[in-house]
Amino acid sequence: MTTHRVLTTLGCALTAVLATAWSAAPPPQPGPPAVATTGAPAGRGPGATTTLRTHDGLVRGADHDGYRTFDGMPYAAPPVGGLRWAPPHREAPWSGVRDATRPASACPQPVGEVPGGSTDEDCLHLNVTTPDGARPERPRPVVVWLHGGGFTTGAGSSYDAHRMATRGGVVVVTVNYRLGALGFLAHRGLPGSGTFGLADQQAALRWVRAEIGAFGGDAHDVTLAGESAGGYSVCAQLASPAAAGLFDRAIIESGPCTGRPDRPFAPSSVPLSTARATGAELAARAGCGSARDVMACLRRVDVTRLLAVQDTDQQPAYTTPLLPDEPAAAIAAGRFHRVPALVGYNHDEGNGWAAGIVQAGNPVTPATWPDVAATFFPAPGRAKAIVREYPVHRTDGGTVFGAVIGDANFACPTARTGDLLAAHVPVRRYEFADEHAPPLTPGTPPFPLGAPHASELPYLFDLGGRPRELTAPQHRLADTMIDYWTRFARTGDPNGPSTPPWSERTVQSLAPDHVVPTGTARQRHHCAFWNALG
Repeated sequence: MTTHRVLTTLGCALTAVLATAWSAAPPPQPGPPAVATTGAPAGRGPGATTTLRTHDGLVRGADHDGYRTFDGMPYAAPPVGGLRWAPPHREAPWSGVRDATRPASACPQPVGEVPGGSTDEDCLHLNVTTPDGARPERPRPVVVWLHGGGFTTGAGSSYDAHRMATRGGVVVVTVNYRLGALGFLAHRGLPGSGTFGLADQQAALRWVRAEIGAFGGDAHDVTLAGESAGGYSVCAQLASPAAAGLFDRAIIESGPCTGRPDRPFAPSSVPLSTARATGAELAARAGCGSARDVMACLRRVDVTRLLAVQDTDQQPAYTTPLLPDEPAAAIAAGRFHRVPALVGYNHDEGNGWAAGIVQAGNPVTPATWPDVAATFFPAPGRAKAIVREYPVHRTDGGTVFGAVIGDANFACPTARTGDLLAAHVPVRRYEFADEHAPPLTPGTPPFPLGAPHASELPYLFDLGGRPRELTAPQHRLADTMIDYWTRFARTGDPNGPSTPPWSERTVQSLAPDHVVPTGTARQRHHCAFWNALG
């Protein structure tokens, strides 16, 4: 294994640790749909429920103080047996009343965000949070949330959206989609190769268009949003012809559309030929490489075995029917769905990865910095240029390394994404900059992390159902961010009477002590460097 792969794997492991920090207890395994013989209980006490009708049947959700939740609802048939590595199929209607008071299983994944991992392939479910007052006759804007996790981990149920729903007056849908090799395997002759997880997201969006009205959501006012791999998924859907008409606005958090495989910390995509080569390697490791019918063999392999032999990195494939072009190329050429966009990144995106790599026994000092830089940027001349641009002194090696990761993988690609989109559609840009953001990982890091990757999420969601300990100023920032995000979902413009104005021509810096347009001189300087470096 190359040093690059070792350090990248350390970074992915850190992501899993970070995810574990916000995970709730594993949801109970869902039983068969419950059949109700009486109406939903009345009142607001513990255990109160509410029942409504969808096209597929009745569902019973949970009634809370100010909002309702409908969890674990199927939007596609279980992708098991012959439907493993098949495009999502419509779920069959059910009789009686389906229980939607608790989350369903996460899609198969290793231990990380989901304690103990998951091996349940019956996972194509979503969760709806709707504020009181949202009714079919008074529909509210809809936010569809795609979770991050490197296309390998994550679950929609990790994101408790009740604050966004109640304060913002929106209906929030969080989605499970197939992950890892089960979501992105490619093989010659396999329809849907490399894009099954993206196809799941589109199936969920079609469900929203068809069903969300029953939950009080406006099927014609849908914002597709996501962070990290979820943000890059939004980019892919912007570029996918098959997603035409499925959403009306886009929010991209720390998942720039111009991600590249040679910048391994941000999500990206690969050509189908590369994905097929990766698929052939997986088939060989799973014992199916020489089988007469490779796919039939792989469909018999136990999920646990597939998880053990899949690569740490997963990436969607382009030059495919669902994703004809790499998202960056499609957007640069103007071949994308013309919807308003809100895009941004965190001030210290790379610090979490840098801290994990340092803690794993890879110190960054003036003496070691040239070798570390050469590990991540092995092309001739690049490492020396990086060391000159980002010099390491006696005690700042970790933060310098974090700045390199953040600028190369997130800040500058996000700036480029914004520029490409803004040539065709209205774009609002932000930088989340709370240098005292609550830590998402246990223990004491080797240096202050500032506002690292994913640190904006507790301001929008209760991760794992547990609210973070925020100071009073941070609570105000959380309210401000929810106001911006949900007003954007309602109109395409985040501005309102209670928040500082946000211009299309500036980057909004979001921190407890300042929510203001930020100067971009430092970013312009470093991004000019990365653009010249190639």
